Amino acid sequence: MSVSKTADGSSNLSTRAKRNSEMIEKIKNYFQETYTELVEKVSWPTWPELQSSAVVVMIASLIIAIMILAMDTGFKFIMENLYKLSS
Repeated sequence: MSVSKTADGSSNLSTRAKRNSEMIEKIKNYFQETYTELVEKVSWPTWPELQSSAVVVMIASLIIAIMILAMDTGFKFIMENLYKLSS
């Protein structure tokens, strides 16, 4: 296996190893900063806030489900009557 030299005299293998080392350091730094952000900077909701938000989501979901049911029932009614007229 031959090792070619780059313009600055270093080998491709050492250049690759340096790049891999820098990449690993960047990834490690990313996870450290992410952890710090989640632990120290994010404001997490309290339990009562979480419960009230869950209730709002459930009510909104129920309203949307009822609206979809009404549209589906109306569309079914219209289509059944159109089919009756055409046959």
